[in-house]
Formats: sequence, structure tokens, C-alpha cells
Amino acid sequence: MVVLLVRDTLGIGGVGREVDLYRHWYAQFAQGTFPTGDVTWQYPPGAGLVIMSPGLVPWLTYFQAFVVLSLLADAVVALALARADSARLTHGAWVWVCGLPLLLHLPLARYDVQTTALAVLALLAVGARSTASQRLGGALAGLGAMVKVWPVLTLIGTPRGRTTREAWTAAAVAALALLATLALFFSGPLGFLRQQGGRGIQIESLGGTVLALAGAAGTWPGRVEFRYGAFEYVGPYVSTLGHLSLLLTVIAFGWLLLWRVRAGRWTPATPLDAALAAVLLFTATSRVISPQYMIWLLGLAAVCLTSRATVMRPVALLLLPAAALSSLAYPVLYDEVVAGTNQGLTVMVLRNGLLLAAALLAARRLWTSTVTGPPEEAA
Repeated sequence: MVVLLVRDTLGIGGVGREVDLYRHWYAQFAQGTFPTGDVTWQYPPGAGLVIMSPGLVPWLTYFQAFVVLSLLADAVVALALARADSARLTHGAWVWVCGLPLLLHLPLARYDVQTTALAVLALLAVGARSTASQRLGGALAGLGAMVKVWPVLTLIGTPRGRTTREAWTAAAVAALALLATLALFFSGPLGFLRQQGGRGIQIESLGGTVLALAGAAGTWPGRVEFRYGAFEYVGPYVSTLGHLSLLLTVIAFGWLLLWRVRAGRWTPATPLDAALAAVLLFTATSRVISPQYMIWLLGLAAVCLTSRATVMRPVALLLLPAAALSSLAYPVLYDEVVAGTNQGLTVMVLRNGLLLAAALLAARRLWTSTVTGPPEEAA
């Protein structure tokens, strides 16, 4: 992964350009302000800490420091999973160690490994028996939510009662404390909210695949444009499809709430399984599905597989080929995907088909493992 990023021996460059954007934002943070007015800045304020973190290694260039810190976060995740695996002889660490390179060098040039590390550590801590660990897990989830929102979903499956109260309270306190601190030292920490509303249908999303198929069949006359830092579809029905995606996200959230109300059985793996199912549902209904989303899913699948009680093993197996296809879609065949050729379209149909199947399978297995059968509430 490092060799691909540094030397680009396969001729699939462009991945490292994201770090150049981070460096540009770093210069703005150095002036005490968030990138307000920049349509490519679409992240919660906690992301600023990750963007600024290479400054902790001043003897390296920004690019070098970012990659080193990404590798460090990768190592933290691997060690945490290996420690959780050691007592149960499961395979979580192997899913992470062998699954991440399927994305080629992309994980080292995005800050999603750092975000995933917060989510993985949060899940492992919340699953511990001590109150202090549960509070720590909640705090890590809250900090992760301030970095990229989705880590808050790691708390969706906490057992009802004391564990939920402790974890969610710690998450709220940590998130608010971080927001207040950033607001004290930087201007415009909530400016990212203005950039989210204009997002359209990205070509890698399930909605994008629908439009690509319609375009290939000659029934949709739209086109691809570079907007908001990504390639999106522009044309008739795009807005409608975007609203439909948001509606499906709301429905997915409603289903998760219904599951929490109806669930009567909790095993040690239920919080892990619920987190993976939740993030998969939100990914499948997203207007975006950037390739780095696979980093999140691989991390959560790896955590699930640290427990023998997990019901997500088939889901994890679906995510591995989905990750490999994602690296074909970006960066290997990205020009084909943008152009909507048969080759690019085939890759996207297969990748998104696997993601949709994984999301539906995860939801079904979570429901049947916790709702069906005699109630058995966790302590």
C-alpha cells in the first residue's frame, strides 16, 4: 500500500491528491478558521483535528506525516482487534489486515482509517463490563461523530438500561466539549452544514448506478459533472432520486428504532452486529458512497468477527469482494466509471449489488437473532 502511494507503480495515480487538499485546509486552520465557503469542506468540525494532526510531526512533510499517522491508526486497529481475538480465537483481526489492502493505497490517503479506529475502539470498550470502559466507549463514539458523524451509530445496539445511559451520556458530553473547544479557538466550525444541502447523486452510489443503467439504455439524457469535489450526475430526475435516497435513509433510521424497541435478546455480539447493520443501511441509502466508505465497513465487520456469537459472518464475506470491486471502480477503472462504459458499469453494478445484498442480509440477521424467540434481556 505504501509503495503504491509513493511510487504509483501501477500507473493509478490521483489517490494522493486528497492529501494535497488536506494540506490546503491545514493552512487555513493555521490562520484560526475553518474552510468556510469552500464547497469541498463537508465534514464535521472534529475532522479539523485529524487534518491538523500532521503538524505533530514537524520534521516530516505534510504528506509523509499524514501517511505515518494513518499507518499508526491502522496498527492501533489491528492490535485492538488482535487483543480481542486472542481470548476467543476468532478472525476479526485477519479481516482487517487482509481486507484493507484490497482497497490498494486509498486508505493511507484518506482520514477514514483514523475515524474507523475511533469507532472500533468505541465498540470494544462499550462491550466491556466496567462502567468506566462503557463511558470511554461512549466518549470515543462521540468524538468519532464529531469527526465524521457515522461513528455515533456504534452505540445503536447498546443494551437497554445502564449501559445505554452511560455510553450515550458520555458521547454527548465528549461531542459537546470538543465542539465548544473548537468554537473557542477557530471561527466557522459549523460552516460544513451549508455545503451538504447541495450534494447530488454521486456516480458511485446506488442511485448513480440506476441513472447509469438508464443512460446506457438510452432512456435518461443526463450527464456527469464534477461538483462538490466529486463526480455527480446532472439532469432530469436527479433531484427526485436524491430526495428518494434521503427518504430511504429516514426509513432505515426508523427501522433501527423499531428494532431497538422490539429486540428482546442481547448477546455480547449484538452491539457489534447492530453497528455494522446500521452503517450498511445508511451506506446503501446514501447519495454518495465514496470508496473510503468501505474502510468503515471493513472495520466494523472485523469487530463483529471478534465475537463467536456474531451473526454477521456472511455479511463480512460479502464485504471482502465488494472492497476489491471498489478498488477497481476507483482508482483502477475510474475513467471507465465516469464515462459509463460497459466495463465501468459492470463493476459498479457488481459492487453496489454486493453492498445492497450485505445491507439487507445484515438487517435480516440482526432482526431474527434478537427479535425472534423468547426475550432474554441483557444485564
